[in-house]
Amino acid sequence: MAAIKDFAALKSLSAELKQKEEARKAEAAERARREEEAQREADLFRRSIGGNIKPLPSPDKISHTPAPPAPLARQSQADEEAALKESLSDEFSVETLLESDEALSYARAGIGSDVLRKLRRGQWVIQGQLDLHGMRTDEAREALGEFLRDTVKRGRRCVRIVHGKGLGSVNKKPVLKNKVRNWLVQKDEVIAFCQATAADGGAGALIVLLKAQS
Repeated sequence: MAAIKDFAALKSLSAELKQKEEARKAEAAERARREEEAQREADLFRRSIGGNIKPLPSPDKISHTPAPPAPLARQSQADEEAALKESLSDEFSVETLLESDEALSYARAGIGSDVLRKLRRGQWVIQGQLDLHGMRTDEAREALGEFLRDTVKRGRRCVRIVHGKGLGSVNKKPVLKNKVRNWLVQKDEVIAFCQATAADGGAGALIVLLKAQS
């Protein structure tokens, strides 16, 4: 439900930005219209009474320039929208999407079975690694998102995510193990993953396959 709320908030923010921009344009157009109308009336007045006129002196006149409207914090709002898009929900569950094999494999729709089979067998060359050992949930979530963005920028396809087996946790359960799987499924750049082979970390790590750069 948190992910749905995030997208609803993004939609509401976009609508609010659009409404503010339209209001600003309307105000500017009305101001320009009033100025143009005032200029026409002044010209008409001058023509009607002749050219030998001078304005009365007004030494005590105070010039007042209305304060401009507060600028929209466009970059800040853009950052908020990007953050919503990048957010990862802990409420999402990947269990129904995992294949019922020992490796708990996952492949996005449209990915061939041969790709996942090669991933399980360790036939993809691992080009990078992220170790989440000892991190709190929030730290791990942020580190994972940053690592995946950097990896995709570098054009790398296959990486290892070490989440640990939970042996050092209070209840001896792998807290990050399920969370990492849930987070990975929510990232568009992830097309498949499976439990690592024994040589690559076994139950304490995942091998993740990423989209190729277009």
